[in-house]
Amino acid sequence: MHLNRLICEEMTATGKDGVMFLCIGTDRSTGDSLGPLIGHKLRGRRLAGAAVIGTLDKPVHAMNLDLYARYIKLHYPDYVVVAIDASVGSPDHVGYATLGRGALQPGLGVSKNLEAVGDISITGIVGGAGSRDPVMLQSVRLSIVMKMADCICEGICLVERLWDNAAII
Repeated sequence: MHLNRLICEEMTATGKDGVMFLCIGTDRSTGDSLGPLIGHKLRGRRLAGAAVIGTLDKPVHAMNLDLYARYIKLHYPDYVVVAIDASVGSPDHVGYATLGRGALQPGLGVSKNLEAVGDISITGIVGGAGSRDPVMLQSVRLSIVMKMADCICEGICLVERLWDNAAII
């Protein structure tokens, strides 16, 4: 429910009235596929209260992130953007998710310098941060990524149900 609180606080502070889930990553690397998998799952759930960009069919990644960031600013200026991406961390934190206020810096764990995006960030720690080597992401077990995608997707869907219930009251 922390995600719901962060979204509500951001909407109140900025006057924005929509929510966008920006799911970042590529389907060409197991470890970096967390974002597109979550986007794919969210699209399948047909969220009524939010927009989703970044899926397995149309991933948002290092090569097109700037284009999508401009698209969101132009077409979704009144939306709180929740940026979702895979990350690396200490080996004992693999499988954990983080949630925070503020922009996400995609590619940081593999030494890429990309534009920070989002108002709120969700990351899933898919690997250890030892080498900062992009090849490491290709050896991440798909089962870990899928379990994390399921968990994060379920959390987002629970928040959406809160919005539905709040509209009824």
